[in-house]
Amino acid sequence: MQSYNIFTDEIDSLPEGKADFLLAASVTRTCEIEGITQAGIPGKIPLTPTLDAEFIVNKQVFSIGELAETPTGVPTPAIITRAVHNLNPFSNIEILNLGLELIPQNSTCREFDIKPSKSIADGADINAKDIFEKGMKFGQEYELKGNYLILAESTPSGTTTATATALALGYDCANDFSSSFLDVPNNIKNETINKALSLIDDSMSRFEKLGIVSDNMLIFCAGFLLTASRRFHIVLAGGTQMAACLLVADALREDVLMRAKHDNITLATTQWVAKDKSSDIKNILLKLSYTPHAIYTTFSFANAEIPILKKYDDGEAKEGVGAGATLAYANTNKITNKELLEAIELIIYTM
Repeated sequence: MQSYNIFTDEIDSLPEGKADFLLAASVTRTCEIEGITQAGIPGKIPLTPTLDAEFIVNKQVFSIGELAETPTGVPTPAIITRAVHNLNPFSNIEILNLGLELIPQNSTCREFDIKPSKSIADGADINAKDIFEKGMKFGQEYELKGNYLILAESTPSGTTTATATALALGYDCANDFSSSFLDVPNNIKNETINKALSLIDDSMSRFEKLGIVSDNMLIFCAGFLLTASRRFHIVLAGGTQMAACLLVADALREDVLMRAKHDNITLATTQWVAKDKSSDIKNILLKLSYTPHAIYTTFSFANAEIPILKKYDDGEAKEGVGAGATLAYANTNKITNKELLEAIELIIYTM
């Protein structure tokens, strides 16, 4: 397993040392639109962030009797993050409740008085400025325990809200966002995005637009980046959703007269996103006012003994719950593809 720079394909890595791990967990009711996402158990998609949170903290779930997985049986990327933690523990794991339907059990959970957002098809009804300011405040206050921070997300249908967010802010990247599907349901996603965009107009401020078309995770984490990046290094754990988070932070720098310290930020994703033929994370990142530090890892399930895991290499699931960054963390700490694969399969065998 190696890590490479997204822009140059040269060998690259994360900072040395231990990392804190924060999971920004959030529900947008967009995920309840039939067929728009497969990030979780059918009929229980809003519980996915709760189950992901419980699993990475406890290596088991409590709220219901089964781990989140796609309808074809592909388990959540949380198994990757938990396996990395088993092999080289993070200095700290906490859950950020950015609007959950159900609070994770037996988990250290930070509360911000944020409720799940509505479907963007009808208007998300978010007080975007308030959520953004809560993120900024948390970025000023968070006490780092390790050497740097990994900021991950679990937000089902988040690539749909991320696309709408980027377009609402004027970025030309409509076809660049990834999906947990192998065969992306573009008709459903595009119809939802178009409905959301029809609710905004040029007379609105950026915050007003975000309050209609975005999600709590993107807005909060963008605010967090502005202040926290001035204090320590942050690894944004994720693919095109976290790329959209960078877009939001960059767009709002004029509104808050502050910009992120971008040389203190790394975006880390999987090769399943970086090489995805249905999306283009590099093009999203090129829309920024600067060239970001972005890497991907070459971890693969090609030699997996559990056949369902190979669907990751086929293009299902791809990313989420910190998978890209935790793979890069594993690589930096000299964990091999074979060692990590064995740790992941051991988790599944013992569940």
